[in-house]
Amino acid sequence: MTTTTARSFDVGASDEVPERGRLVVAIDAGARTVTVGVFRFGGRLYAYENVCAHQGGPACQGRIVSRVRERLDAAQRSLGTVFDEDTMHIVCPWHGFEYDVTTGRHPGRPDFALRAVTVDEEDGRVRVSV
Repeated sequence: MTTTTARSFDVGASDEVPERGRLVVAIDAGARTVTVGVFRFGGRLYAYENVCAHQGGPACQGRIVSRVRERLDAAQRSLGTVFDEDTMHIVCPWHGFEYDVTTGRHPGRPDFALRAVTVDEEDGRVRVSV
């Protein structure tokens, strides 16, 4: 049985990941290179492997957008769409699959999710474990 232990890597300064922004880095983890996207939303950091669950595209390098919601009246008729600034999505540039930055899950297909990476922030530096 082979066990692997995650290693921690310094990937940059905290100010390189602004609110509603991202930092994408390639990490030489020895036997493999892992590309990770680090996002800041609501003052917290979230990190995911840069591999779309749909077809393997570079999801973390896609557009960052607020979630689009449909507004409904009391009779459930559409009043059009609005941007929900309380939910941020990343959109894979290959096929438009969206992922909630705080969960890594696709909003309509929760069985599709990005692989989460442990991320920490200390003394002005960002570290991920892969």
